[in-house]
Amino acid sequence: MMRLENMLMIGSSGSNVGKTELACALLRRFGGKQRVVAVKVTAIEAKDGSCPRGGQGCGVCSSMDAEYRITEETDRHSRKDTGRLLAAGAGKVYWLRVVRTHLCQGLTALLETVGRDTVLICESNSLRQVVEPGLFLIVERTDRKAWKPSAQQVRQHADRIVLSDGSRFDLDLGRIELTGARWLLTEDATAIVLAGGHSLRMGTDKSMLPVDGQPMIKHICRQLRGTFPRVLISANDTEKFSFLGLDVIPDKIPDQGPLMAIASALDASHSELNLIVGCDIPRIRLPVVRRMLAETEGADVVIPVTKDGKEQPLLAVYRRNIRRAMNEVLESGGRRISHIYNSCRVRFMELDDQSWFANLNTMADYERFRSGSDA
Repeated sequence: MMRLENMLMIGSSGSNVGKTELACALLRRFGGKQRVVAVKVTAIEAKDGSCPRGGQGCGVCSSMDAEYRITEETDRHSRKDTGRLLAAGAGKVYWLRVVRTHLCQGLTALLETVGRDTVLICESNSLRQVVEPGLFLIVERTDRKAWKPSAQQVRQHADRIVLSDGSRFDLDLGRIELTGARWLLTEDATAIVLAGGHSLRMGTDKSMLPVDGQPMIKHICRQLRGTFPRVLISANDTEKFSFLGLDVIPDKIPDQGPLMAIASALDASHSELNLIVGCDIPRIRLPVVRRMLAETEGADVVIPVTKDGKEQPLLAVYRRNIRRAMNEVLESGGRRISHIYNSCRVRFMELDDQSWFANLNTMADYERFRSGSDA
């Protein structure tokens, strides 16, 4: 799957939910600051004049003589969605019609047309099956419950489900940022990277193992920055991680394990919600993180669980108010994170898709990750 941080993709739960209106609002906000190209994608079941949804329709796609066709909108006064996008401030607007089984070819041709590094706002559900955008929003009408199949297939990948009445949205657009060519959705939370372990099973400092040409901990922090206004490093060797330019929080009492590290870091956090992530989890799936943050309503801790039943307390969300429960366990001699479960509200969340998840404890784990066998 192709990764495009320069693409903001907007899907919809059904027709006439306000998807184009959201795209236009974003173009009005960002189009004057930097060149943004807008794309509308129509996925077609077959090149036979059928409706893109698979039934008998208007036949607008019957003129296609190949697996895809790209056309440019030039009339900003047009009442079509593409005309509205152009009038809202898009530098250019394209319509990609593509047979569903040839989405990859259509995407490749689109990028050749607009430029691989061009900042994009793209309206599509189906394209999410072949590309991982910097940000993926799905618009849902507040008065409708049924989702069309193309939306159901990608719902789990949404960074945010945006509720709409057709013109207004429950998302503060001020939370969306465009940093360089990277789309971000900021969260009212702090991210804490645990890097105080001794890496005994790895045999070398796992936080410094190279991933994509940089130390793994820097690779992790890059994924978190922007989404989280503040990123903290939990480690006792403050000098070692000074190159990250982030606050490094030592344990109140060294060598007491991750429970002490989390409690100490929560003391330094200014946020009620805090993502804890180990420095040996190189891939961070932000839609999963956002789902965990959403699950904190009525819970103090949200812990993912893999399909084989393994809890992942070092990739979890913790409320700052559980410090008292943690300190009571620590003062009684407890060291396991599970010892706090009886003193707070814990919610376990199954990882529906864990193809991205890798926890590198040994050199064999690291080598498998590097070879791509975990992907």
